[in-house]
Amino acid sequence: QVQLVESGGGLVQAGGSLRLSCAASGRTFSSYTMAWFRQAPGTEREFVATISSSVGATYHADSVKGRFTISRDNVKNTVYLQMNSLKPEDTAVYYCAARVGALRSVNHAAYDYWGQGTQVTVSS
Repeated sequence: QVQLVESGGGLVQAGGSLRLSCAASGRTFSSYTMAWFRQAPGTEREFVATISSSVGATYHADSVKGRFTISRDNVKNTVYLQMNSLKPEDTAVYYCAARVGALRSVNHAAYDYWGQGTQVTVSS
């Protein structure tokens, strides 16, 4: 089992940057594929980015490609989401998620563990 704790959210102006962090408990962090999802009020949870457990292969949603970057540090048991050129439509609660194994997925149902979320608000 793994526990996930997100941090780094906040209020930023459009065009600004934030870096989200997700700290994981446990000694097997490197064996989990990690992902970020987001959810705005009244909408479904939306895939943002994922990074595989083995080679660290990444995949980003088209809506954030070129602006956001997912990365991981298996020594620190942490996954990051660097967010640049933020837009008001990026405003949401951002969730970190983990699934056992090396297969990435854009489907939130494929993930076994979730953090509590961190709020990101982008003002225009």
